[in-house]
Amino acid sequence: MKISLGMLMLSAIFLSCTQESPKVKHVKMKPAADMKGVSVVNEDDPVCHMKTAEFLKDTAVYNHKVYGFCSDHCKSEFKKNPSVYVQN
Repeated sequence: MKISLGMLMLSAIFLSCTQESPKVKHVKMKPAADMKGVSVVNEDDPVCHMKTAEFLKDTAVYNHKVYGFCSDHCKSEFKKNPSVYVQN
């Protein structure tokens, strides 16, 4: 009985500590402007972690730095709470 209770408690601890990565819905879109040559501070999209070097679709400025995004959705998520995604 003690072993079962201990296993149950350990399972609960492990399950409560797991963090789920954000689920991002990517939508195909045309960039508003030509994004080639735009300099950003990040190589990966801060929301979904997709490489943005070849797929830069949009940018946002936060704390005087330009961040690049792979989609408008990721930019919108970033703008809701940028401090979650930016590591100072």
